[in-house]
Amino acid sequence: MHLHGLNAQFDDFPWKEPDHEQLQAWQMGTTGYGLVDAGMRELWHTGYMHNRVRMVTASFLTKNLLTDWRIGEAWFWDTLVDADEASNPFNWQWVAGCGADAAPYFRIFNPATQQKKFDPDGHYVNLWASDSVMYPEIVDLRATRARALAAYDQVRNGG
Repeated sequence: MHLHGLNAQFDDFPWKEPDHEQLQAWQMGTTGYGLVDAGMRELWHTGYMHNRVRMVTASFLTKNLLTDWRIGEAWFWDTLVDADEASNPFNWQWVAGCGADAAPYFRIFNPATQQKKFDPDGHYVNLWASDSVMYPEIVDLRATRARALAAYDQVRNGG
């Protein structure tokens, strides 16, 4: 089933062709970003992930990796035990900035900042991804943020 976005303005969003190594690193929790890695490993092992971490991992995929939200939605559909056919696509569009009630498109969750704020002592990351420091960071957060903002501006300004 091909999901359509709620906001037609984003139908032609310039998603990158998925980089299979980066996508696999995201899926398996080997991105080099502790909170992303912990969340994705928790998801793989338990079928669950806290909502805050869902937003951070989804933002990382859609905005830092500039990967179509439908790819993340499909992964979550296959791995979440609480996947819901209504809320899952709507949540992904919210994070991707292209849904009806989307967060501002320019909201890009920085996984390092989010980890400092919500897991300051590292309990969560150490539980699920204590070895994440062994993996190289697969993208530069500053550069990928700038790239995402440019892509969103392109869509918002009509191409």
